[in-house]
Amino acid sequence: MTAESEKPKRDTYRHGDLRNALIKAGLELAREGGPEAVVLRAVTRQAGVVPNAAYRHFADRAALLHAVSQAAIARVARTIEAEQAALPPAADAAAAARGRFRAVGTGYLRFAQEEPGLFRTAFHVPGDLAHAEDDTAAGGSGLTPYALLGAALDNLVETGVLPEDRRPGAEFLAWSAVHGLAVLLIDGPLRDLHPTQAHDAGRRVIDMVERGL
Repeated sequence: MTAESEKPKRDTYRHGDLRNALIKAGLELAREGGPEAVVLRAVTRQAGVVPNAAYRHFADRAALLHAVSQAAIARVARTIEAEQAALPPAADAAAAARGRFRAVGTGYLRFAQEEPGLFRTAFHVPGDLAHAEDDTAAGGSGLTPYALLGAALDNLVETGVLPEDRRPGAEFLAWSAVHGLAVLLIDGPLRDLHPTQAHDAGRRVIDMVERGL
C-alpha cells in the first residue's frame, strides 16, 4: 500500500463546500451514465469522502438526484442563454424576438445532443419549472429552460409577432415538439441520423412551431 492510498478520505469541507462537491461529482457521473449513475456511494467516492458524509446534506439518493437534476437543468438553461447571446444584430425588434425564440429551441437541442447524459438527468426528476439551481458553476440567470421559453414568447407578443390570444399555454406546445425531437435524437429511432440531418430536423421542427404559433 502506498503512502498516497493510506491517506484518509476527506469527510469535511470548509464553508459548506461538501454539498456542492457532491452535486458536482453527481454531474460528472450523470454525464457518462445518466440519472442511473447518480448513487450515493459512487458520488461520495467521486468526491473523495466517506459514504456517510453525503447524509449530512442529502437524506437519501432521491434528494441527491433531485439536486443533481436541478443543476443539470441550469446547464441546459445556460446553453440556451449562450445561444441567445450569440445571435447577430437583428433588423428590428420583431426579428430580434423571433431570433431569441428560435434560440431557445436550438440551444435546447444542441445541449441534448452534446450532453445526452446530463439532458436525461435534467428531466428525470419532477421539479420546479420556474427555478434552476446550480451553485457548482458561475453564470446564468437562474431561469429554467421553461422560464426562458416563456420570456421569449412574451417578447413575441410585445413585438406584435404573436397574437395575444394565442399566448396562453404556448409553452406546452413549443416545448412538447422540441423535447420530443430531442428524445428521438438521443434515445429513439432518430439517434443514428447524420449530424447534418439532425440539425436540419431541428430547424424544421422550430420552423413548424413558429408557423403554428
